[in-house]
Amino acid sequence: MRSAFYLAAFLAFLLIFNCQQNSSYKPKDYSTWRSYQGGPDRNQYSTLSEITLDNVTKLKVAWTYESPDYGQMQMNPIVIDTILYGVTSRLRAIALHSATGKEIWRFGDSLNLRASTSRGVSYWEKGYDKRILYTSGPYLYALDALTGRSIESFGDNGKVNLSSGLGEITTGSFLVSNTPGTVYKDIIVMPIRVPEDIGALPGNIMAFNIITGKLEWVFNTIPLPYQEGIETWEDKNPHSNPLIGAGNNWSGMALDEKRGIIYIPTGSASPDFYGGVRKGDNLFTDCLLALDVNTGKRLWHFQMVHHDLWDRDPPTPPNLITITREGKKIPAVSQSTKQGYVYVFNRVTGEPLFDIEEIPVPVSTLDGEEASKTQPIPVKPKPFARQSTELTDEDISPYADNREELLELLKHSDRRLYAPPSLDPMILFPGLDGAAEWGGTAADPEEGVIYINSQEAPWVIQMKENDNSVKNFPLGKQTYMQYCVTCHQEDKSGVVQSGYPSLINLKSKTSKNEVAQLIKTGKGMMTGFPHIPAKEKEALMHFLFNEPDTIMPKNPKITYPLAYKYAGYKRFLDSKGRPAISPPWGTMHSIDLNTGNFKWSIVLGDTPELKAKGYPQTGCENYGGPIVTQNGLLFIGATKDGYFRAFNKFTGELLWEYKLPAAAFATPAMYQVNGKQYIAIACGGEKLGTPIGNKIVAFSLN
Repeated sequence: MRSAFYLAAFLAFLLIFNCQQNSSYKPKDYSTWRSYQGGPDRNQYSTLSEITLDNVTKLKVAWTYESPDYGQMQMNPIVIDTILYGVTSRLRAIALHSATGKEIWRFGDSLNLRASTSRGVSYWEKGYDKRILYTSGPYLYALDALTGRSIESFGDNGKVNLSSGLGEITTGSFLVSNTPGTVYKDIIVMPIRVPEDIGALPGNIMAFNIITGKLEWVFNTIPLPYQEGIETWEDKNPHSNPLIGAGNNWSGMALDEKRGIIYIPTGSASPDFYGGVRKGDNLFTDCLLALDVNTGKRLWHFQMVHHDLWDRDPPTPPNLITITREGKKIPAVSQSTKQGYVYVFNRVTGEPLFDIEEIPVPVSTLDGEEASKTQPIPVKPKPFARQSTELTDEDISPYADNREELLELLKHSDRRLYAPPSLDPMILFPGLDGAAEWGGTAADPEEGVIYINSQEAPWVIQMKENDNSVKNFPLGKQTYMQYCVTCHQEDKSGVVQSGYPSLINLKSKTSKNEVAQLIKTGKGMMTGFPHIPAKEKEALMHFLFNEPDTIMPKNPKITYPLAYKYAGYKRFLDSKGRPAISPPWGTMHSIDLNTGNFKWSIVLGDTPELKAKGYPQTGCENYGGPIVTQNGLLFIGATKDGYFRAFNKFTGELLWEYKLPAAAFATPAMYQVNGKQYIAIACGGEKLGTPIGNKIVAFSLN
């Protein structure tokens, strides 16, 4: 009897303890859109049901907001009560009335505004204290959610430098955050973006106190000499090597609020395409990390790419879903990738829920490089994008005018799985931008079904031997060759079709002040170079604007200290800028992760000039993600052709489409105000050469 009593008492204690531990946890509410991608599980999912399969064709524009800034907006809005919060293309935080689009407040007019990208803001509240947290440059700001005023008690007069958890090495180095942080109790865990070549900062995961701005904990994705994971680095103190860095989370995180576990995909190590200075598997880069969100302690991890040489870091936040196996419910986490793979794990134990095989892959031919001998490939699901190994001559686009030229390049390009970059060209397919991208994966969280759009555009990857004869050039050209040539080419012609503009005759296109600002802060995919010394920056400006560039350094430095350098970002495109392979160039998929089988796959988007000639649907490149509803709808913008579309999520049937004022390279948000259901999306265009825009558009039934 006594033992039974003690057992009952102990069980009661455990129950009370668990309730106390999770007292701040609230049941999931999928009828709101209070955080990035709809909720901390990042499932882009809604239970709102006024808009249905039957009436979705009656959607009309409810309101339009015109931003003061034009340009690409990747922002996914959040909605708190009746206020919609977002970020403009020049990083002003905005609050709008969510039923009318009327501006309530705007923050950032007095800042040194940046032409950059932001995917939105985070929200926190405690009693009457309601805060918006958003980033501009290296700073995290805390704003009063109702007024937009800076909260001066947070950090240093309302802002915190995100480099505060990285040490003194960050002085003058580029660091920003494009993706909203993840809020848990009184802390926010922040993603950061850093460069991907030599000299990048380490990508530490950092949590800050939302009330004070104080740094709460740090997890080193590149381990210190005494930390676990250092055995996977030949250099046992990689932090001391100024050439090594990154492993940052840039794409966002997912949070299991009930269990207090945060799931964080990490980026590749830098330098990214040549790893001779960072031999080994390089933990904890290219991993899915499961950390205790209270302390930053690692619970488990899985590395999806060993010793990454292809910039194959996971591009989306994970999805927290429930999978059913043999009648048993399993808490799961899935991670979509640029390769087109989906990795699925038990989110508590880290056990893979589908077999993952270590597949032998090719060795490197570059001196000093030691590529991993194997890479982990999931057995199921099958890839949701075509692979380079599948490409044949028949896969060259039938619409290409320069088909023979493309066939010749394909013939002489390496297409093997995980073929390491070399002095010869290789076709990387899916390309550097994926298959999956930062727009995210939608999911039916309790059904275990995910919905993902895919890029179908290959890239050409090639290395070149480093030529340090540039030390004989004037200072301006030296500086250009060090920082700019990879994207803009030695003759300044750029790779326009790949999104890297020509810098020829720059003075007729822009001002020196604008260029100087871009060099400092970056724009879009271009990182900034705030650490360039003033004298070198002045000489670079002379070179860019075709002014006399005569300064010869007294002590010429080696501008690139590695034996090999990336030859430049180049998409595999035809002469008209379309993907060089046969369509489809964009696809959409529904995958049942209970079984690993596909429910359906469709072509996403079209090419207007080919459609006008009567050609079949081609699909098109796309950036931005879908959202799904419980009652059967899937909405997505994202496509280069500039349409907003609704599909039947059960079949993939197209139900409705609307031509937006500019392409929406963003994920929409769904919410309700006074019983009316809305869906809003940011339309900034600009990317992929599309017309530039400045609008947020919301739709409703009337």
